[in-house]
Amino acid sequence: MRSILITGAGAGIGRATARLFLSEGWEVTLLGRRRETLEETAAGQAARIIPCDVGDPAGVDAAFAQLTRLDVLFNNAGISAPAAPIDEIPVDQWLEVSRTNITGMFLCARAAFGLMRRQSPRGGRIINNGSISAHVPRPGSTPYTMSKHAVTGLTRTLGLDGRAFDIACAQVDIGNALTGMAARFTKGVPQADGSTRAEPVMDVDHVARMVLHMASLPLEVNTPFVTIMARDMPFIGRG
Repeated sequence: MRSILITGAGAGIGRATARLFLSEGWEVTLLGRRRETLEETAAGQAARIIPCDVGDPAGVDAAFAQLTRLDVLFNNAGISAPAAPIDEIPVDQWLEVSRTNITGMFLCARAAFGLMRRQSPRGGRIINNGSISAHVPRPGSTPYTMSKHAVTGLTRTLGLDGRAFDIACAQVDIGNALTGMAARFTKGVPQADGSTRAEPVMDVDHVARMVLHMASLPLEVNTPFVTIMARDMPFIGRG
């Protein structure tokens, strides 16, 4: 049975992905801050539940120490901040976003990489959750956009360094999957031309199925960067 650990598994993309992998017979570890939301994700299925804040180095190390083998990490946990010009963004908001979206991604990738290179047979796959914002920003999105550019740097570097250890690294850049975080898109969000408009969204299950496809590839194959998005959302031509 192949194994996957999913961070941010208590809601949204993480929850949808976890439920799909469970239905496909994978051994699934759910990692998130709150046990109760992870138990809701599992919905009575046989998942390993590990409450953990991805921004806590000791907590991440302790979580991964519970695993004897890991085939795939879906490095998914992430948060956003309210839109504002950079000089109106409290420093604490930047630190909170970067702690989860950058430090958390680094810590989980670090732990997974170490486990994958030392297990027998060695190797595995790390799939980082990027964003459309890794390519183009939304207005007033400095902390989130910076963090997702950092994720791209992580993906590229691990893709290179992982070759020696049979570790593949990929990134899925998602646009307007309908989760709690994206629900506001259906009501109207600021556009680059100064207007506010509703945007198309897509079912989050499409993202889960893309991650399943990426995770199921043999290790000699990789999809370094995949974009999946609501077809008509403003991305091509944004700005």
